[in-house]
Amino acid sequence: MTAAMIIFWCAFAWILYVYVGYPIALALISTIYRRPVRSAEHTPRVTIVIAAFNEAAHIAQTIQNKLDLDYPRELLDIIVVSDGSTDGTDDLVKGFASQGVKLIRQEPRQGKTAGLNLALAQATGDIVAFSDANSMYDKAALRRIVANFADPEVGYVTGKMIYTDPDGSVVGDGCSAYMRYENTLRSLETKVGSVVGVDGGVDAVRRSLYQPMRADQLPDFVLPLRVIASGARVVYEPGALLKENTLNRATDEFRMRVRVALRSFWALWDSRKLLLPAPYALFAFQLWSHKVLRYLIFLPMLLVAVTSILLWSYGDIYKLAVIGQVLAYGTVILGVLVPNSQFLQRIGALPSYFVLVNMASGLAFWRFLKGEKQVLWKPRTG
Repeated sequence: MTAAMIIFWCAFAWILYVYVGYPIALALISTIYRRPVRSAEHTPRVTIVIAAFNEAAHIAQTIQNKLDLDYPRELLDIIVVSDGSTDGTDDLVKGFASQGVKLIRQEPRQGKTAGLNLALAQATGDIVAFSDANSMYDKAALRRIVANFADPEVGYVTGKMIYTDPDGSVVGDGCSAYMRYENTLRSLETKVGSVVGVDGGVDAVRRSLYQPMRADQLPDFVLPLRVIASGARVVYEPGALLKENTLNRATDEFRMRVRVALRSFWALWDSRKLLLPAPYALFAFQLWSHKVLRYLIFLPMLLVAVTSILLWSYGDIYKLAVIGQVLAYGTVILGVLVPNSQFLQRIGALPSYFVLVNMASGLAFWRFLKGEKQVLWKPRTG
């Protein structure tokens, strides 16, 4: 066996393990070791925090959605942090002041994480829930999230985000499939302990466990990791539903994925002690498998691409690998050029999204190595 063959098969095994082997390993572990969540009817005081920057198109509907939740109104507070908005977002929020909605203006603009720190200093709820400015909760979402906090071991709960694709784009359909896969992983991870990552649009934490974060840190990743480091659990509640539109342009999705991956690399670096086998053992295995090896998957993808070409004449398996990659990467290019193609949606949504996400991780890793950080964000567009 040549060196190129060894590299090819090791790289291929890396990819296969991350996307297939890890879920199988979790399923096997859950057959011999389980940590059920002792959820029950539970109605503590809750503060919902919504961070917004120029969200005039969505903020009123989002606030009304939270006011209409199936949860005792006298036990619910809502805080909106406007991060230097200039489009009238603040005036719309002030229109809900008579219903107890509080506006905090962050000036100058400092980003979402700084805004959350500001809001948590004024939150009164025992539980603090987080919502994006365009996140629409299912009516029972908050009640179902909070029920998990009846278990004293639970410190953080994430709900089920469902991406909808009203335009039928290749990127949107691929993103929806990707989230179904992620939600399956979170169910398995909850069975054995804690989930590794959350989305941030339908989440909640015990206020006593919240620790202020640096403005450059990704709250959707750093905060759950800190909760786990404190000894509490982070669990997934599939009954707490949130629907959000996907991005329908590959360029928009790519930029968003680069930003998230870059901040995730820094989060992993800041929380690197959790990657040690002791004392975290099982969670360290999960963190390596679900995040570190996943975010670095562009490396074996590159190795498979190069070695499969070098091994073209060594057998049909290598020819097939080359052809498959040409089709996958070609689909990405076509997805950018023809974003609403029904044909591409049927045959290429998932491979196209797979390539796009991992290309974004590759660029983010390069920026991470250069020491770049990102603090500010723009509203997500559908």
